[in-house]
This record gives sequence, C-alpha cells and structure tokens, in this order.
Amino acid sequence: MKQTMISGTGRYLPTRLVTNDDLALWMDTSDEWIRQRTGIEQRYWVPEEGGVGASDLGFEASKIALDRAGWRPDDIDLIIFATLSPDFNFPGSGCLLQHKLGLETTPALDIRQQCSGFVYGIATADAFIRSGLYNRILFVGAEVHSTGLDISSRGRDVTVIFGDGAGALCLEGAEPDRTCGVMASVLHSQGEFSSSLMTEAPVSRQNPRLSEAMLREGRHYPTMDGRSVFKHAVRRLPLVAQEALDKAGLTLSDIDLFIPHQANLRINQAFQKAMDLPDEKIFNNIQRYGNTTAASIPIAFDEAIEKGLLKTGSTVMFLGLGAGLTWGAVIYRFAG
Repeated sequence: MKQTMISGTGRYLPTRLVTNDDLALWMDTSDEWIRQRTGIEQRYWVPEEGGVGASDLGFEASKIALDRAGWRPDDIDLIIFATLSPDFNFPGSGCLLQHKLGLETTPALDIRQQCSGFVYGIATADAFIRSGLYNRILFVGAEVHSTGLDISSRGRDVTVIFGDGAGALCLEGAEPDRTCGVMASVLHSQGEFSSSLMTEAPVSRQNPRLSEAMLREGRHYPTMDGRSVFKHAVRRLPLVAQEALDKAGLTLSDIDLFIPHQANLRINQAFQKAMDLPDEKIFNNIQRYGNTTAASIPIAFDEAIEKGLLKTGSTVMFLGLGAGLTWGAVIYRFAG
C-alpha cells in the first residue's frame, strides 16, 4: 500500500485588492470593527465586472503546482476540486478545470465540504492512492465569494469575512514509508447545525427555486450564526487535533506547524490558547486574504513553504471546521 506524498503546491489570488476601508464606503462598518471581530485587514476579489470563475483561479494555481512537481497535465490520474462557489450550479468546476488543462477524459471529482474542503479532499486523495486506483492526483480548492455577497449594511457580518483565491496540490503515491507522507486523517460532520452557516437559495425543495420574494429577502446571500460557529470551532478543533495525533501515534510536540482553516483569527487564537501553542507553531494569513474557504489551507500551506517554515522532515497538521457542520484534521510529514 503506497504512501501519499505532496510533490508540488501553488496558490493564486486575483489582483483586485479590497481593504476594510473600501468596504466602509459601501456599508456601515469600519477598519477597526472588522479587525476587532475577525483580524482581517484586506482580501482579494475577482474583477467587479465578473467573468472569472472558481475554475479560472484554480487553473492558475494548478499551473504553478504542476510546474513545481515537474508534472505535465497528462500525468494527472484524477482531479479533486473543492469549492462552495462553482462556476455554474452544475456541472462542477472540476470538469471545467480538466478542459482548461487540455485534458480529454481524465476523471474529475467535485466535493462540497466548504471550509473543510481541504481536509476532506486530502483524505479522499489519500484513500484513492492507498487503494491503488489512482497514483497522481491534483487537488484544487478555489473560491469566488465576492460575486455572491450582500455588499450592503444588511450583509456586512458575512461580507467582511470572505475573499477569493485558489490553492493547488499535486499528490502522488510513493513506496510505503510510515515515517512520512499523510500520517493520519480524521473527518466529522453534524447536519444538526446546518442552518448556522448556509446559503439557502436557489433551493430545490421550493418551486420555483428562486422567487422575487427570496431575492427581496436576501435569501440568495450567505447567512451565519457567528456565535454558534465560533462556539463549535473552539470546542471541536482541539478535540479533532488530539484525535488525529492519537491516530498517528504522535504527540503535540511532534507537530512543527499547525495550519488551521483561516475563518476568523479569533477562532485560531482560541485554538492556539487551548493547545498551549507558541506563536511560531501556528500559521495565520487571514489578515491578508480573508476567508477563502476551501482555498484557505492550501494557500496558507504554499505560503508557509515559501517562507521556509516547513522543510525536510517537518510535520504539519491541517485542520478546519465549517458549514455542514463539517470538520476534520490531517497530519502530513515531509520526507527526511
């Protein structure tokens, strides 16, 4: 049974920089209000005129990851695409990315685990590789939130949080070596709390799926019970981190860097405090990018590598919680 190794990473952010002061021009908010509640200072959005989808951002990140891995597109056995903001309602963005890469019949799998898309995606890729079904998998997390946000005072609590972007990883099977690669993955969900973070419309259980009344009420915009999500995150993230450590047979001191999903800096700081982690053991970049959902961990991972925070023999834990509710953790160790 092969071990899953990461051969290359890449990230891509659109060029439109949106600061907190920019948002204050459109809604009743301020730089101080946003920083105090989220830690976010700025984010990147696609051009205001549109024309850029999740697969476009994913394509740019994929090109970088493929180049660093030394892969050609036709080396890919499977594409796993995580997003909550696909180019179209259907088909999924994975097929669109496949075509943009110049591929003809390579399979593409779209997953909808939102903020947990990265940990679910890596666990899925690892299972495929270990089973022997596929050997080289391109994982992409990409989001275009900005075109679906309520950019008014009514939607400010959600709108100020989100950014656009993409991250990509090339994963491949290697000869069994229990000392490196994906060491453990743990996944959970609890639909009981699905209404705490959701976009309701268009909705298939109503006819029509999107009515004028829904539009007037803003039911096509995301809504969030921030207090509930915060409470679940600060309780469940330390638990799932310990669960992953136990599964891998590791201790807290074995982890060189924790890369949590970048949902809210206050959540990550609460996790850090609960786990008694020094500043150098946790990586945050939400200040610059906002919450890019399925893209947040791969963007942060690529940036941490670029900064030299991860190197030969390093062990990293990825973890996150989001809509669903879904949450999980993955432990990865670089080859020594």
